[in-house]
Amino acid sequence: MLEKCFGNDTLSRSNVFRWHERFRNGRESVEDDKRSGRPSTSKTDENIDKIKEMLSENRKLTIRELAEDLNIAYGSVQDVLVRDLGLRRVAAKLVPKDLNFMQKKDRVEIAKDMISKAESDLTFIKRIITGDETWIYEYDTQSRHQASEWRAPKEPRPKKPRRFQSRKKAMLTVFMDYNGVVHQEFLPEKQGVNKEYYLGVMRRLREAIRQKRPNLWANNSWILHHDNAPAHNAILISEFLTKNNTNTIQQPSNSPDLAPCDFFLFNRLKKPLRGTRYSTREEVMTKSKTALMDIPKIEYQRCFEDWIKRWRKCIAVDGEYFEGDHIDLDE
Repeated sequence: MLEKCFGNDTLSRSNVFRWHERFRNGRESVEDDKRSGRPSTSKTDENIDKIKEMLSENRKLTIRELAEDLNIAYGSVQDVLVRDLGLRRVAAKLVPKDLNFMQKKDRVEIAKDMISKAESDLTFIKRIITGDETWIYEYDTQSRHQASEWRAPKEPRPKKPRRFQSRKKAMLTVFMDYNGVVHQEFLPEKQGVNKEYYLGVMRRLREAIRQKRPNLWANNSWILHHDNAPAHNAILISEFLTKNNTNTIQQPSNSPDLAPCDFFLFNRLKKPLRGTRYSTREEVMTKSKTALMDIPKIEYQRCFEDWIKRWRKCIAVDGEYFEGDHIDLDE
């Protein structure tokens, strides 16, 4: 009887016994009975369309949530997401601010203006002197990448105690251009960066340009770039710059991704200092100056070339933050 039902198929003893019992109880078909629950195959066009629709409404849905809502297997949902839809789960990246329409528009307009100037004047990018302030700590923690180690597959992960930045710190003001550092100084202790202090910085910067960049000084062709901090935008500073016929360019607000000190210099400066505890403020200042002067000229040049690319990326994404995104500028 069983041979007639299955033809030449080979059955295991357990299967033969199972089917023997079923036929002895009056069964006449070898087809499985319909069972409740999830279907044996749930990767259908209908389910793929449902997953697409659900994700179009909420991209934060998890695989488990999709599987439960559609009553299909977790693995099937995962296969649809990866193989059929070509999606991957990406963690959100922290950004300085949720930009509004006008802020995005301002970023695009300034980026377009900068590109226009760079294309019409090949010396433009090399005449910009940009600067900002940053805190240097007596102890700053290493980044996760710096603390990583090579380990064999079965070796335990390296352990790192949780530590925090020290309260003792010194504020460094730096101005740089295409060829390197033009001026740097530390804020005196118990002094704030106010308009009076920054006016002194501007005067010392001008003297540094006169000594270190005589060609730019001779015909007053250098261009100042700094951010929109209150001290930088004070009327006192504006009057001083106007009086001395200082050329300036705009920096869009809330845009560290478009400021060379933020996207390049400060991280590059602090990297070799992280993970080391310094005993005094004076030692922090000395080591910071050494790390600053150790940055090769070629890295400053790459930074300014990257700045031009960042303006183009800003335009390509309509003023959104773009750090970490793949943007094809050839399209």
